[in-house]
Amino acid sequence: MYRRILDMRQLAEKKSQFLFGPRSTGKTTLLRTQFSPEAIINLLKSSTYLPLAANPSLLAELVRELSRTSPVVIIDEIQKLPSLLDEVHNLVETTKVRFILTGSSARKLKRSGVNLLAGRAWQANLFPLVSAEIDDFSLERYLRYGGLPHVYPSEFPEEELDAYINTYLKEEIQEEALVQNLSHFSRFLKAAGLSNTEQLNYSNLANDTGIPVSSIRSYFGILSDTFTGFLLEPWRGSSKRKAVATPKFYLFDVGVANFLRGNTALSEGSSEFGKAFEHFIAMELRSWLSYRRMHKDLCYWRSQGGSEVDFLIGEDTAIEVKSTRKVGDKHLKGLRALKEEGIFTRFMMVSLDEVNRETSDGIRILHWSRFIDELWKDAGELR
Repeated sequence: MYRRILDMRQLAEKKSQFLFGPRSTGKTTLLRTQFSPEAIINLLKSSTYLPLAANPSLLAELVRELSRTSPVVIIDEIQKLPSLLDEVHNLVETTKVRFILTGSSARKLKRSGVNLLAGRAWQANLFPLVSAEIDDFSLERYLRYGGLPHVYPSEFPEEELDAYINTYLKEEIQEEALVQNLSHFSRFLKAAGLSNTEQLNYSNLANDTGIPVSSIRSYFGILSDTFTGFLLEPWRGSSKRKAVATPKFYLFDVGVANFLRGNTALSEGSSEFGKAFEHFIAMELRSWLSYRRMHKDLCYWRSQGGSEVDFLIGEDTAIEVKSTRKVGDKHLKGLRALKEEGIFTRFMMVSLDEVNRETSDGIRILHWSRFIDELWKDAGELR
């Protein structure tokens, strides 16, 4: 049904790795397909967790045994036992074993005050499925249900999304005691769904939910630390037009965002369809930059006068997204305003318009399918 782009074997040949990502994005499945399952130390198993929790130094013996048959040792869900990082640090220094350490939450690691191997491991991220990983990709299905590997192909995607949210609330929030008031956080999640793809306004969210602003800020931090949400920062390098300084918020998956907003259907031409389409392109770009190891910022631009471009890659590529079937001059105003800054060199409009073309002033108008084909081609660069 799907094949993952991220190649952890290639990365682990170079250095030890942290592999982070939200629950159920397929981290363990990916590693089981790319490495021997016998090389995995699973901290979700009590028979493994309890001895190591009582005596972290036992890890050295376990690793010594596993390394006889595998040069790479995997510790799954490292945030369950942060004290193991000191042992891993020592083993990286004193042996030739390379590690892959997976996690669905960086919050517990941060709270424990541990060092993340002091630069002795790189970080990789796994996201929900992207279009290039799905055979017979359906945009309509993806915009409704998202790309979680167990949701997209399911006969009952709504049930799977409902179970996912409840599992997330139970396992990530309640069991790890990340928040004191679970009912407040549950109410916040609904508001976060409504805030998806929008500029953040903490005061408005506090007024709408009855939750203190300080808690709202903390909750967004939890989404970031558990990789279930991220902020798209504004680009402030414009000189001809003063830019806004407020980030936009995106949840990690289109289907999860729809579920939290209560969307049971998406009608083309509606604002909800437009948000889901923009969110889809955001996830494609974010995953592409990560999987291709392209260390460029992904941000957006909006002037205080209202000109806007949805996505900027570094300071070379500007991408506007519109869910229209006929792109006209009115849709290109933001890109043309940004062109006046004289910084970016590539300008693209991604839409449902099936006529791929280039304007006289160098803006490429691409159907979404052509855009993602070019995005994921082997060369890994946008023209």
